[in-house]
Amino acid sequence: MLSVEDWAEIRRLHRAEGIPIKQIARVLGVSRNTVRTALRADRPPKYERVGQGSIVDEVEPRIRELLQAFPTMPATVIAERIGWSRSMTVLKKRVAELRPVYLPPDPASRTQYAAGEIAQFDLWFPPITLPVGCGQSRTAKQLPVLTMVCGYSRWAAGVLIPSRNAEDLFAGWWQLLAGLGAVPRVLVWDGEGAVGRWRGGRSELTADCQGFRGTLATKVLICRPADPEAKGLVERLHDYLERSFLPGRTFTGPADFNAQLGAWLAMVNTRPRRALGCAPTDRIAADRERMLTLPPIAPATGWRSSTRLARDHYVRLDGNDYSVHPAVIGRRVEVVADLARVRVLGDGRLVADHDRAWARHQTISAEEHVAAARALRAARIGLLRPAPPAGEVEIRPLSDYDTALGLTDGGVA
Repeated sequence: MLSVEDWAEIRRLHRAEGIPIKQIARVLGVSRNTVRTALRADRPPKYERVGQGSIVDEVEPRIRELLQAFPTMPATVIAERIGWSRSMTVLKKRVAELRPVYLPPDPASRTQYAAGEIAQFDLWFPPITLPVGCGQSRTAKQLPVLTMVCGYSRWAAGVLIPSRNAEDLFAGWWQLLAGLGAVPRVLVWDGEGAVGRWRGGRSELTADCQGFRGTLATKVLICRPADPEAKGLVERLHDYLERSFLPGRTFTGPADFNAQLGAWLAMVNTRPRRALGCAPTDRIAADRERMLTLPPIAPATGWRSSTRLARDHYVRLDGNDYSVHPAVIGRRVEVVADLARVRVLGDGRLVADHDRAWARHQTISAEEHVAAARALRAARIGLLRPAPPAGEVEIRPLSDYDTALGLTDGGVA
């Protein structure tokens, strides 16, 4: 079965690099029919990765001790010092992964970016407490801001997202790219758990990220650990946000925060940059022209799940309960949510549509759903309750019962 990584790379090589099918098949060692199938697919293939330990885990503490004392010690010498008799390949990979932690600082040089080449992404945690409704407030660690800076034009964008979950992060990621109107050829990230990490001397992406970048036909690059210069543009944007955007501002909620942030970034993109000699708005058109076009079918992002609707006709999403029309109780429904809306589909039709709640442990009910449930409950009770007999019931005197039971004077001996 074709892996998600190979599927994504096939689409990138064909769409972004313009490499023909025959050459892709020869480079990746697959058949041409496999390449054609990957290009026709709109969604990534599903597979399961089984996590396994490594034989190097037992000796890693000793490797760290040697690297801390001698950061440039070759892997062959480390193997001799620790008495390693197993495969040198796995040992060299682990040493290459650990060595950057103990090496001295490496000064960075100025980087030049080509048009359409790169965009940097990161999460910014503003030092504020934001009200989210229902008497609740959330701190910066719970409400990250997803930010983006294009390398050539320095065009900046950002959006506040409800959580760091993959569902919300990829929904916000796609929102920024859709707002940009194009896809940079390389998307740079730090080691974010939902996106990927740097391991074994290369970027290791999650399955969700492989599927996302494959749909976009682009490349996602994870920075090396302890290398903030690799995404210095977005790091400087975060510093600028804290110094120029936050001071003196108050926010009534997430929507107000995003509205103020969007207006401020639109103004910032018109300001000239000394490094460019112009403003980002003067370069963004040329930047977009060299980027990839947006895919014809948007990548699957946000929350998606399927469940059978219980009698209480509510579905749970991200810690909150949302009402559903009780007419579909007992049937299979699909829950679809993004950063703003929570929708429920039953039998192909919309049976619930709510604003997404950013507070936690809330019950969100639509009046029409509550009224429909009340009416259905009353109708069911009417069916189960026996109807009263027709006509008037005769009221007999008690003496008739005494006579029938033999309790009268003539009937008792």
